[in-house]
Amino acid sequence: MAETVGSLVDKISIVELKIYHMREQAQRADATAEFRAQCADKLVILDLQRDDLVEELTTLVDDIAAGRVVPRIYR
Repeated sequence: MAETVGSLVDKISIVELKIYHMREQAQRADATAEFRAQCADKLVILDLQRDDLVEELTTLVDDIAAGRVVPRIYR
């Protein structure tokens, strides 16, 4: 298992922060239309990335709950 629940949640939170700040840039009144359009394009990609990570997390949690995956615990 390459990902853990914690690592996926961490990645999702980072992408959410990027989305928040990119949305701020895309809505800046003092920025050029070209810059705002570039930011809007990046937002589309960030949204896709977040959705993929959420899907991966959901699948992992479902697999753990069903017993198909047993997370390793390192102590």
